[in-house]
Amino acid sequence: MSGTRRRLASDSLARAVELLRAGAWQRAHEIVQQETSALAAWLHGIVHILEGDLDNARYWYRKAGRVFPGRDAVKDEIAAARRMVAYGLKSSFKTKRGSSR
Repeated sequence: MSGTRRRLASDSLARAVELLRAGAWQRAHEIVQQETSALAAWLHGIVHILEGDLDNARYWYRKAGRVFPGRDAVKDEIAAARRMVAYGLKSSFKTKRGSSR
């Protein structure tokens, strides 16, 4: 994946996390369906927790390589995803800045 494509995917997944946080799981679902990363699979699992489709959520958690935490942990999962996306975007920015010197 090119640097530009990776950045666009990160931006869209960051948007999906914010939509999940706002409870707009349908809109987040449209975004995560377009990506194939482990992060997108995890977010896809969170979408299905919010939707109430726990069997589908378990499937996406397995694809993401994560343990399914159950319905009651959805707020914690969204917060963890938000931290991961924020960290990933910061890391990407630092790497790009460092490589341009």
